[in-house]
Amino acid sequence: MSPLEGPGPRSEGGALASGPRFWRKPIDLEEQVIPKGRVHIVVERCKECEFCIEFCPKDVLRMSARFNRKGYRIPEVVPGREEECTACRHCEFICPEFSIFIEEVKR
Repeated sequence: MSPLEGPGPRSEGGALASGPRFWRKPIDLEEQVIPKGRVHIVVERCKECEFCIEFCPKDVLRMSARFNRKGYRIPEVVPGREEECTACRHCEFICPEFSIFIEEVKR
């Protein structure tokens, strides 16, 4: 069993501790900042393929009940999860209609 497959560190009560487990920490771990993003959707371009929802690693997007002029449902940011976007741009790269883009923000 490799160090990454092991049970990981335990808290005082014996339960597994939450958070990232490193078997070796990067030298500049304290200096790293996780980027944040703001999702923008061009409503009239969207064709309800749902690729952006499927490929979002943080589950920031969901399909809304609203429709655009073409009759397609459009994605929306899940209320309360706006801060979860890490500006990975998976949604932006996978969108065949170029209807979604990410703005990197400082928080």
